[in-house]
Amino acid sequence: MRNVGTYVQVSTTGEPFKAFVPAPLPPEPPLALTAADRDLVERANRALGRLDGLPALLPNISLFLYAYVRKEAVLSSQIEGTQSSLADLLLYESDQVPGVPVEDAREVSDYIAALDHGLERLRGGFPMSLRLLREIHGILLRSGRGSTKAPGDFRRSQVWIGGSRPGNARFVPPPAESVVECMGALEKFLHGDPVQTPALIKAALAHVQFETIHPFLDGNGRVGRLLIALLLTADGALSEPILYLSLYFKMHRQEYYEHLQRVRTHGDWEGWLRFFLQGVVETAEEALDTTRRILALFDKDRRRLESLGRAAVSASRVLEQLQRKPIAGVQELAKELKLTYPTVASALDRMKKLHIVKELTGYQRNRVFAYAPYVEILSEGTEPLG
Repeated sequence: MRNVGTYVQVSTTGEPFKAFVPAPLPPEPPLALTAADRDLVERANRALGRLDGLPALLPNISLFLYAYVRKEAVLSSQIEGTQSSLADLLLYESDQVPGVPVEDAREVSDYIAALDHGLERLRGGFPMSLRLLREIHGILLRSGRGSTKAPGDFRRSQVWIGGSRPGNARFVPPPAESVVECMGALEKFLHGDPVQTPALIKAALAHVQFETIHPFLDGNGRVGRLLIALLLTADGALSEPILYLSLYFKMHRQEYYEHLQRVRTHGDWEGWLRFFLQGVVETAEEALDTTRRILALFDKDRRRLESLGRAAVSASRVLEQLQRKPIAGVQELAKELKLTYPTVASALDRMKKLHIVKELTGYQRNRVFAYAPYVEILSEGTEPLG
């Protein structure tokens, strides 16, 4: 029988209840992988390798990362209840008013800032650690609804998942006094103590353990999903943070929650691992397919602009800038490209007639344009949850 953890009696809220304290990683007894499981691990590693080769396909990896990271931020935040779409986020970043409360767009923007901070720290030689997770959490919750939920600090009170109180909750994470000890054990596991664990399996196990400990008052889901990308980058499995599982978790969210719970109740780490690795395979293949479609779109639209004659030069420069940032105002584009306002406005009007861009405001002045076909590809799967 696998040791999944222990239940402890707590009565801090006026009624007694039991909170779950997970056993430290790795699972004991160890994972029992079948031949089919090992084949799936190999498939996932190959998919990860193909994804890591993505920069070689792209003329500019920063274009892809800019858009892909934003898609992930939108999806991960939607799982937590925001209604912000990718277009809303891009409008917010261009100092335009999004179609949802600004607070929602700001939360998504903070997610990007938290990821960027984590990557910068790791690349600077800082270890994956509890301190780094607290720093990331502090940025994630620095504004908006989570700003009153102790940003950057582990919780000092009980939390629960589902239900109106711990006594009727679906799951009750460890008591507050156990959080630091549980997280300390997780940190040791991340550093290869007591055993070294392959990167993909480590990321899979660590994600569940983090979500089970639920160390923060708010933002645990988002930090737990960021942890996967950061771990794979820190361990050298990916040179760039280009594997994000939020769309897979969103599309299979009921199954996702059930797998997390079965680990806690039955020690079914193998079932979770199969689900996770299948997500890696599907997500990596989708990312590669999306990249090929984006490159084909860029090439097609570049060739279409050649029909504009002399105007093609300025229009091509505007298109290149919209590939970097697919929603922008005329003034913003003129400033970035060091072109006159009339030149940019004329180029956009020509591109609008070719159905390459779409005007979003309907204004005569301060017009904002979207590279619509590009935004459409990027937005696939990011419709807010009902």
